[in-house]
Amino acid sequence: MTQTIALQINNQFAGPLKKGYPLISKDAVDTRKLPSEEGALLRLLDIHNRFIGTGYYGIQNKGIGWLLTTDADEEIDKTFFAKKIKKAVQNRELFFNNPNTTAFRVFNGEGDGIGGMTIDFFDGYYMVSWYSAGIYSFKVAIYEALSESVNFKAIYEKKRFDSKGQYIEQDDFVMGTPGEFPLIVKENGMNYAVHLNDGAMTGIFLDQREVRLAIRDRYSKAKTVLNTFSYTGAFSVAASLGGATKTTSVDVAKRSLAKTIEQFSVNHIDYEAQDIKVMDVFHYFKYAQRHQLKFDLVVLDPPSFARTKQITFSTAKDYPKLLKDAIAITEKNGIIVASTNNASFGMKKFKGFIDQAFKETNIRYKIVEEYGLPKDFRVPREHPEFNYLKVVFIQKLN
Repeated sequence: MTQTIALQINNQFAGPLKKGYPLISKDAVDTRKLPSEEGALLRLLDIHNRFIGTGYYGIQNKGIGWLLTTDADEEIDKTFFAKKIKKAVQNRELFFNNPNTTAFRVFNGEGDGIGGMTIDFFDGYYMVSWYSAGIYSFKVAIYEALSESVNFKAIYEKKRFDSKGQYIEQDDFVMGTPGEFPLIVKENGMNYAVHLNDGAMTGIFLDQREVRLAIRDRYSKAKTVLNTFSYTGAFSVAASLGGATKTTSVDVAKRSLAKTIEQFSVNHIDYEAQDIKVMDVFHYFKYAQRHQLKFDLVVLDPPSFARTKQITFSTAKDYPKLLKDAIAITEKNGIIVASTNNASFGMKKFKGFIDQAFKETNIRYKIVEEYGLPKDFRVPREHPEFNYLKVVFIQKLN
């Protein structure tokens, strides 16, 4: 039986929670009154002991849990989870019926009513990502709810809540018939190889689907393309399929070489005609300037935080410098795709980074397009700050 404790909310946080703000901030409560273990249900009360809502205790980033319901009589059980999952599936009906895209997000945490977990669909296979020990404590009820709500070949999971908020290494298979990997999924007609039981990453970031489509359809034809922090080369594949004359993919991780070759190969692209470089992106910028290399399209999609032997990088502090490096090797009238998934700042601040970088290099620019999360990555309508993805297509004018 899940423990339920009453927890008083500090006055300044009570109003937003009453209106359905989903995150329970650690500053909203007296943390000394929290239970010893994550997973307890929290009956949230205002300073007059009036009911606000029911949430759960699970430590994640700035929060100590998520609000689940403002209905005092609603039980948090398998029926509750099934109701949320079925509604989410219903909201993705257009995606399920699109044969050209067979990988997308089915359940997006707080946007679908349960913060701390996501569910992705990969051509009949489902992958549940858990972001706190608190939500993971409900796994039995949630897996039962999921298996009753959808037809699946198999369900896999990613536990992303070790002491540093990282992925926990394990066998990720949960139930069903284990898949054979790589699994080839479609995205707007492009092929991508995914691995659901091979560490933290699957091989593709689904939230960038609309950006890859734009790169393929509008920005690549007869262009030279540099894809930095390229991971498995998904942007490079889109550019190549869009008619790029050549792509260069750069990532410091050794695994990126084999993974990028795999993505080109499943699209019948000659990977030997492309450049795939395993090296520090910051060193590559220096190399490109020394050799006077310039590109028509440069993709910048760095991790929020990265550390190599010589360089520590944080998007919140260092993005303007990264942009200046990119500007230096972008052709006149070329395009820079600047992207970040750092949720600690919004689009306004991100555009400030862009403006700062161009001003400091005395280069004029024009913003051509902007993207946030695609429709399957639902966010609470009243709380756009949960739309963490910021992508800006910038044209270098001189």
